[in-house]
Amino acid sequence: MEVGTKIDSFNNVAIYYNGERFTNVIGRSVADDGYNLGLKYQCVEFVKRYYHNVYGHKMPNSFGHAKDFFDKSLGDRGYNKGRGLMQYRNVREYKPKVDDIIVYDAYSGNKFGHVAIVSKISEDEIELVQQNLGKKTRIRIPLVNFYQYWTIADYNILGWLRKE
Repeated sequence: MEVGTKIDSFNNVAIYYNGERFTNVIGRSVADDGYNLGLKYQCVEFVKRYYHNVYGHKMPNSFGHAKDFFDKSLGDRGYNKGRGLMQYRNVREYKPKVDDIIVYDAYSGNKFGHVAIVSKISEDEIELVQQNLGKKTRIRIPLVNFYQYWTIADYNILGWLRKE
């Protein structure tokens, strides 16, 4: 399969194949209005293109790696000025919603982190739609409720961003 081949879509936003190595870089993707979407076929490029196409949203800081989407200095439910979105920490009294951006921190084997979009949610799991993990565009992760707290059961998830 060739890099740049459409392999899935969510809400009419295409998801493209970027090879089997997440570090593959092809060039920069720019929207018709000149807004920087990021490096072609990377996870960041899909998420920014999704928010631009679906919500008309342009992030004030249009650069940075996936892990940089989350401002660790903010408390829960803070306004992330760099992204122009509300930010929520994992392990809270509420769960994420469809269309939220899930942000992974850097982890062993991936110093850049990862971002994905919530495509489905139930009482016990969420489905993420993503780009740049080979052909694996959708994954499901357990969603745990313990007393009044909800947790996306993946240690590397910092939290999520939301257009409100």
